Amino acid sequence: MNHRTLLAAALLCFLPSARAAGEQLDLAAVMARARDQAREVTAARARAQAGAERVRQAKAHRLPRVSLQEIWIRTDSPAEAFALLLNQKRFSLPEFAAGDPNNPDAIENALTRLEITLPLYTGGEISSRVRQAQLAAEGAMESAAWIEEGAALAGAEAYIRLTQIREQIELLESSLETVRAHVKLARAYVDQGMLVRSELLRAEVEQAGIEDLLSRARGQAKVAEANLSFRLALDFSTPWQLEPLADPPPLGEPLDGWLGSAETRPDLEAARRRLDAGELEVKVSRSGRLPKVGLVVRGDLNDESLFGSRGDSTAVMAVASVDLFSGGRHRAAAAAARAEVEAGRSEIEQFREGIRLSVKDAYEQAASARERHRTARTAQAAAREAERIIGERFDKGVVKTIDLLDATTARREADTRELMARTEAHLASLTLAVRAGRRPESVLPTNDDRDSSEAETSTE
Repeated sequence: MNHRTLLAAALLCFLPSARAAGEQLDLAAVMARARDQAREVTAARARAQAGAERVRQAKAHRLPRVSLQEIWIRTDSPAEAFALLLNQKRFSLPEFAAGDPNNPDAIENALTRLEITLPLYTGGEISSRVRQAQLAAEGAMESAAWIEEGAALAGAEAYIRLTQIREQIELLESSLETVRAHVKLARAYVDQGMLVRSELLRAEVEQAGIEDLLSRARGQAKVAEANLSFRLALDFSTPWQLEPLADPPPLGEPLDGWLGSAETRPDLEAARRRLDAGELEVKVSRSGRLPKVGLVVRGDLNDESLFGSRGDSTAVMAVASVDLFSGGRHRAAAAAARAEVEAGRSEIEQFREGIRLSVKDAYEQAASARERHRTARTAQAAAREAERIIGERFDKGVVKTIDLLDATTARREADTRELMARTEAHLASLTLAVRAGRRPESVLPTNDDRDSSEAETSTE
């Protein structure tokens, strides 16, 4: 190993970007990264954390509330002046008798008050609010789980599209190399008088068309690579080395199995939690008509100056209150809550049926995509064999250059159709998994699937 190799190895150790450039990614790794790094996932997790904190906030209403106040007042009100003198413990009967009680001098008072309030009974309002907060937090967690799967699906789609365009570039480069060889050979035949110039021009037109497709595909690859980085919340210039896209595996089970798993889809569960929270609103509305009982403990310090402690006093109060008449406000609130619950039940049922319909649609799309891929592979094998046969006949001078170009074009189009069908089959299966409430990794090809696919290919 020379010094240049050692230097390159050292740079790879100290440059994270260099390591990332050489990293191989597969579909499973991309989905795991998207589920962990995507910005929408970060936002959803933050909302779930906010929901958990609101549970703590709701439970805190059961605990005593302690407050400290400092109040300063200056007044010449006879009653208040008399009371403040007593509170400051400065009252003097001789001074009071010598003065005019109806026109006292202005008095200043600083009140330092420590108050503890404890709710003893609220008609079930606090417990209902706590349960509502818990349901909302659970719903936020379910929503976050659904967003995670959506992010994983978006990352997988970006990966597949990038793999597709890169493989398409390889196909176009291979076709361009083949057509260039045909053009070179046709030009030699024209120079020798063995071929008319029109066939050379036809070959040059085919070459220009492939070069145009290749240029466009390379531009699309740059955008697709940036899109993959975007889905992973990374810099757009991040390079990626991807594993080839294998053949899609079979669906493995009938439609009923996919419909069954969709019943517990995270977004549907989140909607059910919100409905449960809405049902509790009826109980909360009814609690407004029940008595409220609380305990108040108060300690006061009164003085002429702020934060003084010349006069002190304490008070303990048990407070009970009930609304005797509120104009029907509580009854109307309960009726509105019941109506909202009824509307929510209808919406969830519609949502559930919509999910079932979307799963059925995704299932049919996946099944159709697999059938299209099967026929595309058959056509691909036929086109390659036809190109091989026509190529041999061309070498023997039996067929024209145009026939060979047509066979090459047909083979390229068949390869492209197989690539598109394989891509769409993967996307359809991933979409089906997510719509059915499953992790998209559950439909990735296994080693057994790859072995059976290779055996099928060799048989064809």
